[in-house]
Amino acid sequence: MRKLFLSLGIIMLSGGVLLAQGKKNKKNKGSDTPMVIESAANVTPASAPSTAAAPASNLKIEDLAFTDVVHDFGTIMEGPDASCVFTFKNNGTEPIVIQKAQPSCGCTVPSFSSEPVPPGATGKIDVAYHTKGKPNAFSKSITIVSNAGTKVLTIKGTVEKAPVSSVPENVSMMKTN
Repeated sequence: MRKLFLSLGIIMLSGGVLLAQGKKNKKNKGSDTPMVIESAANVTPASAPSTAAAPASNLKIEDLAFTDVVHDFGTIMEGPDASCVFTFKNNGTEPIVIQKAQPSCGCTVPSFSSEPVPPGATGKIDVAYHTKGKPNAFSKSITIVSNAGTKVLTIKGTVEKAPVSSVPENVSMMKTN
């Protein structure tokens, strides 16, 4: 009985696919022009819509000049987040826009302004590292993507395990006054 239902299901599915293909072919038969399907790789810039083309930029990655690309926290205690600020200067002739700051893991959280940084001005990227439950040495990267190019920042340090309290934690469900 199972084989019968399985066979019927396959036949119905195959028939549905064939019917759907037949409808597509009937739509194309009425036209004199052949139906051509182009992949994104075959589209030439002349045939691409003008809205898809990004404006050309004269910025280079050197124009996104960070004061430091590595921040060493040294030895820090487990528990509170460790945070630092990476500052950069726009040495180019056009505004720099930070498009994305991608951390190497979920314990690192970068934040930045999406506002353009004008030529000659400075911008900043704040980075927080969650230390809770992560004793030992760490080295994390943050990939910065901008209209000037891609740059990698690094934070590193050692998280020292938090001392265990000598007072036992109250796990009783009864209220104490």
